[in-house]
Amino acid sequence: MQPKQTIVHLPVYQPGKPIEEVKRELGLKEVIKLASNENPFGSSPKARAAIEDELSNISLYPDGGAVELTAAVANHLDVQTNQIIFGAGSDEVILMLARAFLVQGDETVMATHTFPQYKHNCEIEGAISIEVPLRDGTHDLDAMLAAITDKTKIVWICNPNNPTGTMNTDAEIKTFLAKVPAHVLVVLDEAYCEYNTTGEYPNSIELIGQYRNVIALRTFSKIYGLASLRIGYGVGHPDVIRSINQVREPFNTTRFAQAAAVAAIKDQDFINSCREANTAGLQYLTEQFDKLGLTAFPAHGNFIMVNVGRPAGAVFDGLLRKGIIVRGGHQLDFPTSIRVTIGNREQNEKFIAALTAVLADVAVQA
Repeated sequence: MQPKQTIVHLPVYQPGKPIEEVKRELGLKEVIKLASNENPFGSSPKARAAIEDELSNISLYPDGGAVELTAAVANHLDVQTNQIIFGAGSDEVILMLARAFLVQGDETVMATHTFPQYKHNCEIEGAISIEVPLRDGTHDLDAMLAAITDKTKIVWICNPNNPTGTMNTDAEIKTFLAKVPAHVLVVLDEAYCEYNTTGEYPNSIELIGQYRNVIALRTFSKIYGLASLRIGYGVGHPDVIRSINQVREPFNTTRFAQAAAVAAIKDQDFINSCREANTAGLQYLTEQFDKLGLTAFPAHGNFIMVNVGRPAGAVFDGLLRKGIIVRGGHQLDFPTSIRVTIGNREQNEKFIAALTAVLADVAVQA
């Protein structure tokens, strides 16, 4: 059997190494995973209680329209229920966007380097990915605007950007959107938006009210701590949401995910505490990198990319042997950098201790 030609060249997504695998391979009893930008503080106790309440309904299909969750999110964001669509993580919303709007020969514009699932899903549909280099680790919106043609259907902006953690400001995004042709859908992927504390982050919900061609993607996998349940969503103009809904699989999110997400979004005290702890952790790591003479991209999510000045693969392996899992830049086309999730205080301190030891053992890149 021959697969479709648009997929034969595509790489398989490589997630961070799981804790259990590292323990087994290296014979370690304690392993700290700081590779997948998960919430080290877990999830709201109210979300866990909601899951337990759903156990008696395990034999029932979920609500295909996620009515209760849609109402809860709409209330939280102050939008209409017909402006929201849910997916198995925002990853599935990305897939549905590509399926709904792209055909063979269309063009789509994105940064390089950014979240790889944009290009992956666009090329499955036969679209041509126009990749615009980052500028100082940040989306170069002027260059992305210049890359738009009559064939362009979608522009992807990951903000904060994964893997660099950098941010485009409200003013920058507004200037960009004012110049984007109306036929181009602009996707603002805001998986890490709840961590932002700058006061300059774009108000995408306000922008959606001004521009019919803007959709924002968000997730319960990061600050809400529900990564294992795979639940994310898009917010946009009702016409855009209706088109995406036409390609959505039935029952694409589970009862457990929906119930947990309803409880989680109502517990903003938990979210605020996670944001504060993340900000403190980010400040600690930044100070420690300065002491070690390392430079990092300005970080606006729950992770930071730091240039260790040495081959990333060697630093990654050295940290792994000490029970610390990070993402090596050698896997992300940043050959002397690593990306590390902000952990809790104990995890951050153990990471810095391990990194300090590894840097002493690995030669500086010539």
